[in-house]
Amino acid sequence: MDITRQERHGVPFYACAHPAWAGAAHGFSTRLGGVSQPPMDTLNLGANRGDDPAHVRENFRRFCAAVGTDPAGLVKNHQIHSAAVRPVGRDDRLSDPAAPGTFEADGLVTDQPGVCLTIFSGDCIPILLYDPVRRVVAAAHAGWRGTAAGIAARAVEAMSDRYGCDPGHILAAIGPGIGPCCFETHADVPDGLRAGLGERAEPFIRPLSTPGKYRVDLKGANARWLELAGVPAGQIALCSACTACDLGTFWSHRVQGDARGSMAAMIQLV
Repeated sequence: MDITRQERHGVPFYACAHPAWAGAAHGFSTRLGGVSQPPMDTLNLGANRGDDPAHVRENFRRFCAAVGTDPAGLVKNHQIHSAAVRPVGRDDRLSDPAAPGTFEADGLVTDQPGVCLTIFSGDCIPILLYDPVRRVVAAAHAGWRGTAAGIAARAVEAMSDRYGCDPGHILAAIGPGIGPCCFETHADVPDGLRAGLGERAEPFIRPLSTPGKYRVDLKGANARWLELAGVPAGQIALCSACTACDLGTFWSHRVQGDARGSMAAMIQLV
């Protein structure tokens, strides 16, 4: 399965085109196709970036129309770089697409149609999950702390424990985020990955010639967590796009700091 760049109604996005994903409208946004002004130009979907709420509403309308989701069904989280996953339903939908999320969690999961799970990123790794058998979806935001704590595996466990999903049926999409080409760190990040994954973390850690410096592959580490949770490797799609490499398409927190917009990833049962 591959994640490909697609475009509808003038809005580019990334998604899995494989027929197995047909029951879940989903997509990973870029910074393109919206109405926000610099430095949030143009498709800013973050409610807390200082953007005009009218711009955020219009951007959600455009992005949802492109990927086939419902802007009236948005459920957002308040991301805290944790491994917490929260089950949500129709009662948790926001009345205003420009409103921020309030749930302190980095993962959302539901089995209810009409609920559009929405998480945000600006280098962190967005992960979307879909079980076409039990009809359950999840979305997770994986910064390096969430990756180290296994947020991807925790989302699979929530799908299994609460909704009876078989991990062998789950499809996973790991979207655009910072790649090992650009994610240079101190020892705290490798140490965190080793604390969570043990020796399985080593393929995703590359020491640099400068003492105490490393490059880390967060996408690969999240894929490994999914495999350990029982998701078959052949059902994990991984987007190679690096948000720090391509500032014409994405925003990067590490490169641009807070003077930027936010991308979003969303998924909704059809």
